Amino acid sequence: MVDYEEIFLKKIKDIKEEGRYREFTHFASLPGRLPYIMDYERSREVIVWCSNNYLGMSQNESVIAAIQNSSVGAGGTRNISGTTKEVVELEKSLADLHKKEAALTFACGYLANQTTLSTLLSVIPNVVIFSDEKNHSSMIEGIKSGKRPKHIFRHNDIGHLEQLLESVETRTPKIIALESVYSMDGDVAPLEAICNLADQYNAITYLDEVHAVGMYGPRGGGIAERESLMDRVTVIQGTLSKAFGVMGGYIASSKSLVDVIRSSAPGFIFTTAMSPVLAAAAKASVEYLKSSSIEREKQKQVVEKVKNSLRNAEINFIPTETHIIPIIIGDPELSKRASKLLFDEHGIYVQHINYPTVPRGTERLRITPTPYHTDEMIEHLTESLVTVFEKLSIPTACLC
Repeated sequence: MVDYEEIFLKKIKDIKEEGRYREFTHFASLPGRLPYIMDYERSREVIVWCSNNYLGMSQNESVIAAIQNSSVGAGGTRNISGTTKEVVELEKSLADLHKKEAALTFACGYLANQTTLSTLLSVIPNVVIFSDEKNHSSMIEGIKSGKRPKHIFRHNDIGHLEQLLESVETRTPKIIALESVYSMDGDVAPLEAICNLADQYNAITYLDEVHAVGMYGPRGGGIAERESLMDRVTVIQGTLSKAFGVMGGYIASSKSLVDVIRSSAPGFIFTTAMSPVLAAAAKASVEYLKSSSIEREKQKQVVEKVKNSLRNAEINFIPTETHIIPIIIGDPELSKRASKLLFDEHGIYVQHINYPTVPRGTERLRITPTPYHTDEMIEHLTESLVTVFEKLSIPTACLC
């Protein structure tokens, strides 16, 4: 007989021995108190430094006000009973944000990537896909599901991408899939150069902007908007769960491409539609950030203050031009212990990031400042990191 429990227990034991067993931090939100959360097990407030709620839009007054007259449940899939007014209006707002003909919403960004990529690969005859080696798991799973020939190019390496494109017949359909801002290292793709290659080698482009929408560009349209390249990107995929502060994912593209996904993708057809209350909140957030740059500008200021403070304290972090600040520790157990000490002894929540989210040997803390972090909080973070790193004998020589 097969002992299934033994299989499961052994797997967990192996994960623990590798130092990558994950334990969740339980907390309660504190409306109006960003960036604080409530550690309800100890009845104390803790400062969050690792949230993807980058601009604090989850507690924006206009976003909260938008949900008052919406129902909670969608009632079914879009084909049955889930195409609500709120969802339709949100998709119009997203299409306008990216200057595309149409947009389509999903329950989350992971589903948007996986479903769209696998469907595109299944409907475009003989297509070959070219994917950046650091693309998100959702993109990788979509590519695997598509079961088409694939080429993985070295991260942000234009020369390598061109070599791979040259190896495929010019008339063969091609997709180049990439992210604009990479979430773990905080670096930015050479988007214009990739668009140039797409034009040269008869390819369409699929751009994941989840860590850029709301954050960059005059209206929060992402890196493609900031660099005036939206019209050259075939598909823009984004999330409503990060800078927009709500929940959900989407794509924006031509009407025909969106219609193909709407009509052909199992991950869309057979999934319950986005909740009307979330759609209403998301639309309010998107519309607000189209016209307000206050949050983006304030956040940039805070990010620079944090980077300067870490440099002065010789805390080693990856220098980036974005809002993501990775502090490299390089050991799974040490990164876990550092995170726990910061939480337990200093009232700071920074979740450690270990394999498989990042490669082994690059374990880290990932700092994401918001407009609501004060100078006092920055000083407290820096002093706490120095104390914890000294206690754990983690090198602090700054390589940034």
